[in-house]
Amino acid sequence: MTTQLATPLLDQVTTPDDLRQLAPENLRQLSDELRSEMIDAVGSTGGHLGSGLGVVELTVALHYIFNTPDDRLIWDVGHQAYPHKILTGRRDRIRTLRQEGGLSGFTKRSESEYDPFGAAHSSTSISAGLGFAVANKLAGKPGKAIAVIGDGAMSAGMAYEAMNNAEQAGNRLVVILNDNDMSIAPPVGGLSGYLARLVSSGQFLGLRNLAKKFAKRLPAPLQDAARKTDEYARGMAMGGTLFEELGFYYVGPIDGHDLDQLLPVLENVRDAADGPCLIHVVTQKGKGYAPAEESADKYHGVQKFDVITGEQKKSSGGAPSYTNVFAKALLAEAERDERICAITAAMPSGTGLDKFAQAFPARTFDVGIAEQHGVTFAAGLAAQGMKPFCAIYSTFLQRAFDQVVHDVAIQNLPVRFAIDRAGLVGADGATHAGSFDVTYLATLPNMVVMAAADEAELVHMVHTAAEYDAGPIAFRYPRGSGTGVAMPDTPQKLEIGKGRMVRGDEKSARKVAILSLGTRLGEALKAADQLEAKGLSTSVADLRFVKPLDNDLIRKLMATHEVVVTVEEGSIGGLGAHVLTMASDEGVLDSGLKIRTMRLPDLFQDQGAPEKQYDEARLNAPQIVDTVLSALRHNSAGVAEARA
Repeated sequence: MTTQLATPLLDQVTTPDDLRQLAPENLRQLSDELRSEMIDAVGSTGGHLGSGLGVVELTVALHYIFNTPDDRLIWDVGHQAYPHKILTGRRDRIRTLRQEGGLSGFTKRSESEYDPFGAAHSSTSISAGLGFAVANKLAGKPGKAIAVIGDGAMSAGMAYEAMNNAEQAGNRLVVILNDNDMSIAPPVGGLSGYLARLVSSGQFLGLRNLAKKFAKRLPAPLQDAARKTDEYARGMAMGGTLFEELGFYYVGPIDGHDLDQLLPVLENVRDAADGPCLIHVVTQKGKGYAPAEESADKYHGVQKFDVITGEQKKSSGGAPSYTNVFAKALLAEAERDERICAITAAMPSGTGLDKFAQAFPARTFDVGIAEQHGVTFAAGLAAQGMKPFCAIYSTFLQRAFDQVVHDVAIQNLPVRFAIDRAGLVGADGATHAGSFDVTYLATLPNMVVMAAADEAELVHMVHTAAEYDAGPIAFRYPRGSGTGVAMPDTPQKLEIGKGRMVRGDEKSARKVAILSLGTRLGEALKAADQLEAKGLSTSVADLRFVKPLDNDLIRKLMATHEVVVTVEEGSIGGLGAHVLTMASDEGVLDSGLKIRTMRLPDLFQDQGAPEKQYDEARLNAPQIVDTVLSALRHNSAGVAEARA
């Protein structure tokens, strides 16, 4: 399938109510039309492709059998929810995916009643589904909760924590394990599909319940033996003993693209009177689109692409991405020091560690979607003399905050945190924005926190972290391309807690000092040019460190300037808060000095173009200028007064 199909059946479907009016024999054609529509839409917008293509038939079957939205359908992460969005009243907006004012790339409660739970981080669906199911049970409502979780998301402990409590939901919880990569079970065939239909059928469940009642009359040892015989007999035939031990009735594996298997199994499970059920569905990422089938990793998340050829729109070149700069710098450090190892949480290509793994496979560890384990694992490595680098997106490191505190910082272990996607992230929106890492890390004793202003600074920070053994150290860098600065031939070891002046100096009396942390430095320098043009002498410092602060440099700048403005791409509680605390502690605020802090606003910003997002956050040069002028109690027309 390479071109857009006509969609006569899909044109009849606005909501799942319309879908349920179709005859079962029409669902194969509908699925083909839905797949074609999704390929064409993502080709024009970019986004997540392979995972959605893999669940087209499953999506159709779930909405056909279950009474959504009364039955709550919860998609884990949301990468695979594009077909779901098309079938639930959002087809007319599907080509606005991940754009400003458009559809989210993930499920979102405010977007549709068919999105009962927002999800962009992994492995939350079973816990949320259990909450919905138990709430229905307590209220006496018949609705079920259906959690669709990918096999990769099952690598997170949270999924098993939820399953361990699932018996509380009774028969109101259904978990769909979408096995599309890990090959948990043997290949699906006709026999396994037949067995799945058999063990989910009302006749089998009735016999099983009769056997249970009979077994209860037996002495306790025989009851236990009967239970285990039932579980392990089915486990030997089909797998799933682990899920049975967690309290689920296991069905599968079944072919997730075969509607003749999906529909009767889902119907049987829907009508079952027994407890929670797990259906093991095997699917193929990229199903139905040859380029995505042949290269599932490259077509998981895509740029805009040509639907006919599958060729993705290439970047315009220029400066390297921060992620690639980090990967190259870490490789160089690892070549010099065999104690350096790297840890990723199921994001080897996203963090650049796929390159590290090729060069040093024995020193590369992908722990799966298990950031908590990854951080404590790194702590153990550090305690035994290794130099672990944890490369984790800022938004995902939030999931391991307790481990950062308890297992790393309190023990003062030299774990290196490489924090990718710091700051705003454009199309992925609020769920993936790296807004909080400076705030939640810089509060911790023993922690060193750095932020790279450009790609050359990132190289220096990787080297500094590799050489630092006194405790934990973190450095943050954004998504996207660097600024195009010249790259250093040799990395420098930065002095811990020391910033640098990039315009003016700390000794000369000037009107304005801008203290920048991270990649807003370019905007700070633009603002300085504009302020100078207005007759306001301006110094600019790149602080490099928020923990520890360069108190000496800041103190001198406060003593020689009338206005000090801090600029950072993070939330309240970061650089600005630390500078204000220092000024308060030292009595500087009593001197009449004007200090203003510029940071991300106290809200979750929706998706959009990154520069537009930063404009809305008031962190671009014009807003920095406005902040300075406001501090001086002047607008642009009154600057002449300020000169005097």
